Amino acid sequence: MTVESNETSKILIVDDNPTNLGLIFEYLTDAGFKVLVALDGESAIQQAEYSKPDLILLDVMMPGIDGFQTCSLLKANQATQDIPVIFMTALCDTGDKVTGFNVGAVDYITKPIQPTEVLCRVKTHLTLRNLQKQLEKQNEELLRSQAKERQRTLELEETLKKLQKTQTQLFQADKMSSIGQMVAGVAHEINNPLNFIYSNLSLTKQYTQQILELIELYQKTYGNSTPEINDKIEELDLEFLEEDLPKMLKSMEVGAERICQIVLLLKNFCHIDEAQRKLTDIHEGIDSTLLLLHHRLKAKGKKPEIYAIKEYGDLPKVRCNAGQINQVFMNILVNAIDALEDKIKKSGMDNKNIEERRSLSVASCVLLQERDSELKNQTCDLDLCPIPTIKIKTDVVDNNRITISISDNGLGMTEDVQRRLFDAFFTTKPVGSGTGLGLTISYQIIVEKHQGKLSFNSEFGRGSEFIIEIPISQ
Repeated sequence: MTVESNETSKILIVDDNPTNLGLIFEYLTDAGFKVLVALDGESAIQQAEYSKPDLILLDVMMPGIDGFQTCSLLKANQATQDIPVIFMTALCDTGDKVTGFNVGAVDYITKPIQPTEVLCRVKTHLTLRNLQKQLEKQNEELLRSQAKERQRTLELEETLKKLQKTQTQLFQADKMSSIGQMVAGVAHEINNPLNFIYSNLSLTKQYTQQILELIELYQKTYGNSTPEINDKIEELDLEFLEEDLPKMLKSMEVGAERICQIVLLLKNFCHIDEAQRKLTDIHEGIDSTLLLLHHRLKAKGKKPEIYAIKEYGDLPKVRCNAGQINQVFMNILVNAIDALEDKIKKSGMDNKNIEERRSLSVASCVLLQERDSELKNQTCDLDLCPIPTIKIKTDVVDNNRITISISDNGLGMTEDVQRRLFDAFFTTKPVGSGTGLGLTISYQIIVEKHQGKLSFNSEFGRGSEFIIEIPISQ
């Protein structure tokens, strides 16, 4: 660290005694300093404001305002408050010195003046002053550097968010494209053999009916058959066959129709031919999603069935991208099913104790709704419901928006999970079981692409609720 040389330092001497003034002026000038002079306090203040000296040597006893008052005014002035002041005085009383330090002086030189002492004190305080300036300069540079680093950090964070957003959008586009291609391929591959089976089933029914009629006519015409034919009729149980064969063909026809519906459902769910927004039946989209998830909802082995309760309001058709909205339904419903399966696993629920809970609880409104059409609009309280349940409720808000509430009576979420719920790549599932992008993509679809809202309510141990709100018309 370096300090300024004497030639670059300016010293203001303030003294009404010409002898003292001349002596100090000559000595400091010979030492290489640039020296300024003032004979009273008023002119000293003006000089200090104008020339900005590096140090002031100030006499205490002066006409007009004395040295103490002059120092107070210098320290009160923002332009001169940082200039160090050394008092020169014959006053040696401790109280006077304390007064001088209290008004802002940094040192005292006692008269009669000793030039070598003056020079030594001046150099010391100039060195301190210059070191202080350098320290202040370094602090300013450090603050500027920190500000730049903070700005750079903010820019990097913003860039990272944009990259994550772009990545999730690409992931979503790739995922939907892959699903669309898969559905188109599956539909194409299934349709050909399915059409062959379905078209031939009607002919098979017709032919079978004709054969059965022929057998019946034969039996009426030739009532007395040979023992061999009678044995064969008994072996085949012809009466049962005549009754069961049409039922079997009808069942096959129903199954073929069901496959046709599933293929159509897959195409409708992904809307692979519809990239633009169109008027959409939201309830149809929810029903399609539930149908696709039926294999996750039904009972398997000891795992009990997960019930889906629908409390649908009177919704108009909504102008939206149906494929994207269905993807949101899928993401939220899959998370609800996962949460309920975790609860089932951790609580040891099975079909047997579920039946016991169902029979003992007044909250078995799920079954009542399933069995009694008059209870379809009855509200189900998930907090009281003893069985794994998902409730889907829709309604119109302010005549221009709709809400879809999807709630479950699973385990709920901790506060830490809730804080990070919509963060990209955040997941509570085991490695390889989830990407952590489902809710992030859902948030983008609802909030950014449909100008809606996606919020949630959750209490650990008491389930979760997701609320989707979108405008009826974009």
